[in-house]
Amino acid sequence: MIPSAPKARFLMCRPEHFGVTYTINPWMDPSSWAREDRSLVSASRREWAALYRTLRDQGAAIELVPPAAGLPDLVFTANAAVVLDRKALLARFRHPERQRESAHFGAAFLRLQARGHIDSVRKLPDGLVLEGAGDCVWDETRNVFWMGYGPRSDAAAGDAVKNVFGADVVALELVDPRFYHLDTAFCPLTRGEVLIVPGAFTPVGKAAIRGRIPASQQIEVGSEDACGFAANAVCLGDMIVMSRCGERLRGELAERGYRVVTTPLTAFLRSGGAAFCLTLRLDRQSVGGIGDERIDVA
Repeated sequence: MIPSAPKARFLMCRPEHFGVTYTINPWMDPSSWAREDRSLVSASRREWAALYRTLRDQGAAIELVPPAAGLPDLVFTANAAVVLDRKALLARFRHPERQRESAHFGAAFLRLQARGHIDSVRKLPDGLVLEGAGDCVWDETRNVFWMGYGPRSDAAAGDAVKNVFGADVVALELVDPRFYHLDTAFCPLTRGEVLIVPGAFTPVGKAAIRGRIPASQQIEVGSEDACGFAANAVCLGDMIVMSRCGERLRGELAERGYRVVTTPLTAFLRSGGAAFCLTLRLDRQSVGGIGDERIDVA
């Protein structure tokens, strides 16, 4: 019997070396982490394993990046690259604390290419910063990238994304330091709706969202759910996986035909990440998109 194709393919990294050892966003408090280090390390491994099992149980295939000592945020594989149509555009990180991840992720993508999961691996032009899918979120309904900029990524990186993937890019400036990556405040759903944390965006950004997404398809995430990173969700068909979901949001999503699965990720919230941050979708396809065979890692 021929095995069925996976419903999705994700890149993840086991949290063998995860911890909060520096501060690069408002959620990170190394002193608080250190006081509970032993229990939080255990919690992070249980919570990651639960997310992994949830995705596998839904028919997803998981590729793994080897953990590395001294790179605690390597678990947040969404920041590794932008991936579409079997092309990968590797990230470049703003903060020195994360810059050593780049070489590790670059090697991981060459291994993915060797195994036939990626056709081309590319780098950003010199001087540009873009922290992968954390700030470059694919919207399959509209066949467009939404790109966050300001805290972690450069607005000018949008041109590089457009050149590599041939897709439109809508740039949105992020203004709330708690929502430092776009994926913490904006999540396209499979039926066309979008989860949005309105306070994360400038008036210009909100106008850009309204220009592309009807009000009827904008689902505002309230403050409590936003701070629980409900918008940092993983969508698989009609299932939405998130760390927390209040009754109002859960009810609205159910009315629209979605099934919410909550898998607590409280240890990772202390670093400013949740379900989407811990995964990178490798099999996204644009409308009419195809892979290519050229590899460029220069």
